[in-house]
Amino acid sequence: MKDQKETEQLLSWYDARRRILPWREEPTPYHVWLSEIMLQQTRVEAVREHYARFLRELPDIHALASADEDCYLKLWEGLGYYSRIRNMHKAAVEIEERCGGEMPKTAEELVRLPGIGEYTAAAIASIAFGQPVPSVDGNLLRVWARKTASADNIKAPATVKSARAYYAERISRTRPGDYNQALMDLGATVCLPKGQPDCDRCPWSRCCSAHLDGRELDFPVVPAKASRRVEKRTVFIIHDSSHVLLHRRGDKGLLAGLWEFPGTEGVLTKSSAVQFLQEHGLKPTEIRKLPPAKHVFSHVEWRMTGYDVFADGLSALPLPEDYAAASRTDLEEIYTVPSAFAAFLNSEAIRSLL
Repeated sequence: MKDQKETEQLLSWYDARRRILPWREEPTPYHVWLSEIMLQQTRVEAVREHYARFLRELPDIHALASADEDCYLKLWEGLGYYSRIRNMHKAAVEIEERCGGEMPKTAEELVRLPGIGEYTAAAIASIAFGQPVPSVDGNLLRVWARKTASADNIKAPATVKSARAYYAERISRTRPGDYNQALMDLGATVCLPKGQPDCDRCPWSRCCSAHLDGRELDFPVVPAKASRRVEKRTVFIIHDSSHVLLHRRGDKGLLAGLWEFPGTEGVLTKSSAVQFLQEHGLKPTEIRKLPPAKHVFSHVEWRMTGYDVFADGLSALPLPEDYAAASRTDLEEIYTVPSAFAAFLNSEAIRSLL
């Protein structure tokens, strides 16, 4: 093992300063898997609450594999990127059917499951099964780039491969999971992505090339982000005194299979909105414009114009299969409406439902 002293310094630092996180207290394969999937693209604080709630309802692989879609999507509500939980469910079914309900133990086997990439496979293998495999995420890449003063594009596959090889030569053979988690904590709390890193608290400050040269902020080298596509939409909160109309999106594309408030592309004026609704068989009793809302996805930005539409007798209307009239309780317990519509979910129209 290379640089054994540095590895020991890192683990000593971790023992004294590690973050206390619920999934670390009982790192079963399922707990590690669930936490790693939740933490993708999501802040730690947001994951804490969802993690506990999810485990209360679906405490193990068998429970997840047996759950219906509405159940696990509702538990995921607020975390976004719903393909993560859909793939996790597919993987749970595969583990039940192909592996007798037991999680595979090696990264090579784990990466064959739906939704598990190299990083997640390595995290599960090292933390839950003690396999000496580095789990290289953005935190580990940033630490590596500064420690080695790498001028390579941090997003390039060849760079990730170099970082993985570097850590593979140095990972603790006796505490591989702690080694990976120590690096995660180092990147998340000390070797920060934005602003000045807290090098005085870093166990590797004396062997970090970027720090020794006073060039911490020059690394990692990140390519310029492509600009997001902007899409303008009109959203209707169509309701009577007790129910609001929802529409289920198609099975493919953005927010596939989730429930949304009905709408259309483009920006409609109030008069155009009334005409649009009438053309679709609705006779609004009252219509009121709502404050504009925005939601940013990784590749597209929605800018939404909203209308509060009162349609008396909505709950009694016959509706197509992909529409539903939902009560406030239904919204809380059954239907999964993504956070893209959070501004409208919190509108007075929804709060006033009986």
